[in-house]
Amino acid sequence: MISILKVLAPAKLNLTLEVLAKRADGFHEIRTIAQTISLCDRLDFKPGEHIAFKCDEPGWLLEKSLVPRAASLLQKASGCSKGATIEVHKRIPLMSGLGGDSSGAAATLSGLNKLWGLALPLGELAGLASQLGSDVAFFLFGGTALLEGMGEVVSPLPSLPRTYVVLLMPPVPRQTGKTAQLYASLKAGHYTQGQITDELVALLTRGEEVSPAKLFNVFDNVADDSFPGLSDYRKQFLKAGAGNVHLAGSGPALFTLVKDKSQAERLYGNLQKQGLEAYLAETLEAIDWIG
Repeated sequence: MISILKVLAPAKLNLTLEVLAKRADGFHEIRTIAQTISLCDRLDFKPGEHIAFKCDEPGWLLEKSLVPRAASLLQKASGCSKGATIEVHKRIPLMSGLGGDSSGAAATLSGLNKLWGLALPLGELAGLASQLGSDVAFFLFGGTALLEGMGEVVSPLPSLPRTYVVLLMPPVPRQTGKTAQLYASLKAGHYTQGQITDELVALLTRGEEVSPAKLFNVFDNVADDSFPGLSDYRKQFLKAGAGNVHLAGSGPALFTLVKDKSQAERLYGNLQKQGLEAYLAETLEAIDWIG
């Protein structure tokens, strides 16, 4: 019997993020390449009579998180009456654009599937994940993947060669609903045809180098207006030594990709010396996150 199961829930970057159109249901059709990175939360699962939750981050609110919804959905879908204590150890900043809550939901589906001995196949878990949020299914695969539709259609891609990631979490106000606000700020002129993502897919498929110039995020067009002061932190990031700066998902986290480890460490150190919240990570291949 499993006494404790530890599951990593990695953050993600959007290497490209294109909006193709606004759908009739009010949502947006997107085309994006997502990439997991080594900045991870950890979820610990222990057998129990009832489902209970703990978290070491005071700002993490049970009623706002997808983690309890994932547990409830799996229990209902499987007809399982077992319980569990789920401890969430947070390292990914809340509401940062790095997908921490979606990743936690995917880890919950994977972890409870194993803890409860359900043996549900990945495809069935992905179907449940798509009911929770548009990018939850991606985190069941990890690595590098093309996401289509609203983000729920996942096609794994050849891995991005190991690349170091320096992240800056700017101290700007962030509120629930920021993603919807960013989508609402987009104009038709910001929509693309998916060609930017297609080009990057082709590079990855051929095993060629991905230059920072190939990265794209449609929200870079509107983020500075949605997060007052963000543009100042972009400039600070560049002054610290970043060659390029990109918005992570719906932000406000910013990131840069660096090939050389010592260069990445220097940049990370420069940000820390300025008293900024910074993280040093690297890209991850698709693996089994359960350890």
